[in-house]
Amino acid sequence: MTDSMNTQSSSIRSLFLEGPAGKLEALVNAAGANATHAALVCHPHPLYGGTLHNKVVFHAMKALNHFGYPVLRFNFRGAGLSQGEHDHGNGETDDVRMALDWLDREFHLPMIFAGFSFGAAVGLRVGCPDARVKAVIGLGLPVDAIGDRVYEFEFLHDCTKPKLFVSGDRDQFGPRTKLEKVVAELPEPKKLVIVAGADHFFEGRLREMREAIETWIQATLP
Repeated sequence: MTDSMNTQSSSIRSLFLEGPAGKLEALVNAAGANATHAALVCHPHPLYGGTLHNKVVFHAMKALNHFGYPVLRFNFRGAGLSQGEHDHGNGETDDVRMALDWLDREFHLPMIFAGFSFGAAVGLRVGCPDARVKAVIGLGLPVDAIGDRVYEFEFLHDCTKPKLFVSGDRDQFGPRTKLEKVVAELPEPKKLVIVAGADHFFEGRLREMREAIETWIQATLP
């Protein structure tokens, strides 16, 4: 881990994390005085423009930071200023693991994982079995094939921690019927929120997505 490279404001710190494939560009939003959890938010597919600045990732961060949680966002290997090369979701699980380790060392708080699309498919694999992660959030879960990319979610069948899934009813990569079937087969506790009129990127419906996260956190976490 390197020192902060610069300070964008009093509440956001820009830094580089020492990742398994090189330095990873990151931003961390500051903790409130009485923070009970720390959070990690992972971005969508980097080969299709996904970065830590993605709008869905930003709004998820705002929802989590609303409760005073410090929130870490980072660019996967090969994205933005992060070193390394895209590894088709394989090495990226190591990036997620490293980010959780950093959060744990920095804040010593129980953690929440949130990921959007590719970030959810990759990060849930790490967050679900990690005992330090107390709850997980999947946004725009890509349950349908995206080109030649097919994501499998059988591993979620062993995930007994609180789970929130938020998707749009027009999500082209997460058809409602298929998503409902995936979630129905998962153990409790779980919640699925379908945002009316929203596509995969929640275009024009980001406020509703953010409110779904905030409402669930309020009801689920102490």
